[in-house]
Amino acid sequence: MTVKNRTRGVILCEGVLVAKTFNDKANGLSGKDAPAAIFFKTRWGIHTFGVKFPIDCVITDNNFEIKGLEENLKPNRFFFWQPKYKNVLELPAGTISKTGTRVGDILEMS
Repeated sequence: MTVKNRTRGVILCEGVLVAKTFNDKANGLSGKDAPAAIFFKTRWGIHTFGVKFPIDCVITDNNFEIKGLEENLKPNRFFFWQPKYKNVLELPAGTISKTGTRVGDILEMS
């Protein structure tokens, strides 16, 4: 899957993994040796326990409008947001700043 920031006209990432099962969501990037982009749905928060590298995190509503951002989330940390938003996109660290992505931008997934 490719994720594009429609507001800014830039591609955030290509080859995004989609986590659908409970196991995929629970494990996410834990144990991986290199950063990757992953999309999944969950409410209220994520953790980076077992993740070996920092990540960027994007939270959107059902229309894929960005409602929350966290840059350079280090391993062994938590990130929480309003539980009414459930779309989570984890990205390699630096993606948010490199693409100029901001709260309020609209994402497009294909």
